[in-house]
Amino acid sequence: MRPSTLRFARFRHRQRQGYALVEGELLRPIVGSPFGRWRLGEETVPLSRVRLLAPVRPSKILAVALNYRSHLEQFDQSSAPAKPELFLKPPSAVIGPEEAIVLPATAARVDYEGELVAVIGRRARDLKPDEALAYVLGYTCGNDVSARDWQQGDRQWWRAKGSDTFAPLGPWIVTNLDPTNLELQTRVNGEVVQRTNTSLLVHDVACLVSFASQVMTLEPGDVLFTGTPGTTAPLRGGDIVEVEIQGIGVLRNRVEAAV
Repeated sequence: MRPSTLRFARFRHRQRQGYALVEGELLRPIVGSPFGRWRLGEETVPLSRVRLLAPVRPSKILAVALNYRSHLEQFDQSSAPAKPELFLKPPSAVIGPEEAIVLPATAARVDYEGELVAVIGRRARDLKPDEALAYVLGYTCGNDVSARDWQQGDRQWWRAKGSDTFAPLGPWIVTNLDPTNLELQTRVNGEVVQRTNTSLLVHDVACLVSFASQVMTLEPGDVLFTGTPGTTAPLRGGDIVEVEIQGIGVLRNRVEAAV
């Protein structure tokens, strides 16, 4: 019998690339895809010997602004948005665990934003909130890296939110979590800089998925960043940023200044 909670990692080992179940310190590769039919393979590979990749390559990335009340002050907002304020990030921004967030040479300030990310499991369109979570395969950690000076100075957020490396995801996808009660913590060089619980989201995962599905078809593997808490601060070359979410794990990335 398969366990109720599964951890799907996307990995590379030697010349092989694919999905596997995480079983303690081992990976058990699967035949097929977590977004369709799959079965367990017979072999195992030590987790320490593989490179973990971003757990998904989405066709689109949705993210939401100002979805924790604790984040409103940073943008001089007195009240939370009445509806989800969604925006898009390009798939080309995705990187995986241990990959480098590269600070653009012409950006004056680039901030971390630790977030819970929902991964869509099957095609979804026109969903009601009470059915939306059935279309979510699972959850992973994300960092909605943001160039604040571009965000404030441009009419659109295409480069502030969409620069290469600005969408770290990982370390894997975890199924059957309750997204309404998860502890989230962001650390920079070991220091806690963000701490919250997803119970404090203004618009919860079900609401966000439903709202998005009213206007665009969500495809398997698409992801939705659910918002960041508190006040964020700039990253510097040489920093190590970690996003940890209860029941999922730790997404760790180093930061590099552009040459």
